[in-house]
Amino acid sequence: MTSAADFPPDFPPDFSVLGAGVAGLCTATALAERGARVELIDTDPAPRGASWYAGGMLAPFCEGEAAPEAVVQAGQLACDWWAARVPGVARRGTLVVAPPRDRAELDRYARATRAHERVDPGALEPALAGRFATGLHFPTEAHLDPRAARRALADRLRGLGAALHFGAATEPRGRIVDCRGLAARDRLPDLRAVRGEMLIVEAPDVTLTRPVRLLHPRFPCYVVPRADHRFMIGATMVESDLTGPVTARAMMELLSAAYTLHPAFAEAQVIETGAGLRPALPDNLPRVIERGDRVFVAGLHRHGFLMSPHLAETAAAILTKENAHADPA
Repeated sequence: MTSAADFPPDFPPDFSVLGAGVAGLCTATALAERGARVELIDTDPAPRGASWYAGGMLAPFCEGEAAPEAVVQAGQLACDWWAARVPGVARRGTLVVAPPRDRAELDRYARATRAHERVDPGALEPALAGRFATGLHFPTEAHLDPRAARRALADRLRGLGAALHFGAATEPRGRIVDCRGLAARDRLPDLRAVRGEMLIVEAPDVTLTRPVRLLHPRFPCYVVPRADHRFMIGATMVESDLTGPVTARAMMELLSAAYTLHPAFAEAQVIETGAGLRPALPDNLPRVIERGDRVFVAGLHRHGFLMSPHLAETAAAILTKENAHADPA
């Protein structure tokens, strides 16, 4: 599908953004908001990619448990950036809990992160009352429905006059901004795949208003509320190029963790399962890279919705000659 803003041959776009995942949508938006003529190109008629299976958590401080400090710093832009552009950003923080036998995991997590407070989980989420003695609340964090956010951002792009080309082989006519994720390995061979698996369930007897992370030494998971008592449960992280459906092992581990969080998840209906391959660079740090005739927004790893706003603004600043710089590697 191509928008009404398709540019005539004598009026080409300034920038051709390749890839309509979250990185491409954010980058195209940042460019269009600066007044550039932008086209967004994806050969998939219904673009999905790794961000289709995202949890939609805007949780920079939680990610600091394992991610580089640069992710914590840059990710703090995400909540305000998304809230200014799409509806449905819920600013209710993140709750982190652990079963009594794994209390040491909660203490370790507290030492590894910041910007949290000790809480009674049941005081924040009554459904968890009596199940966990203590937890960590990260009050400045937020979440959104990633699929709804992607649709809203595409609509915003059309409103800004961008041309969206989905499902056809469209030749780029502007300066190329490559946001193709793993498909960019043809030019960035250091990219590797990190497989993530998730479930969406419907659990009428469970009510949660914010993402809850359940810590476990072997298979930690998170549960993110969606509308109508639906929940996204995710996500595994496996160093693998394997595509295809969720594995039985992943499904058992994720459902077991959800049951530990609340036994009513045992009666939930599994609405959807999915697996996506996330693009990662050797140091797992997302970045903007200038190489040859292209600028890449690359290596989002597990931080797509969290890091795309910062990377998009950085790329747009470079491309419109504002004061910023890319990694020349």
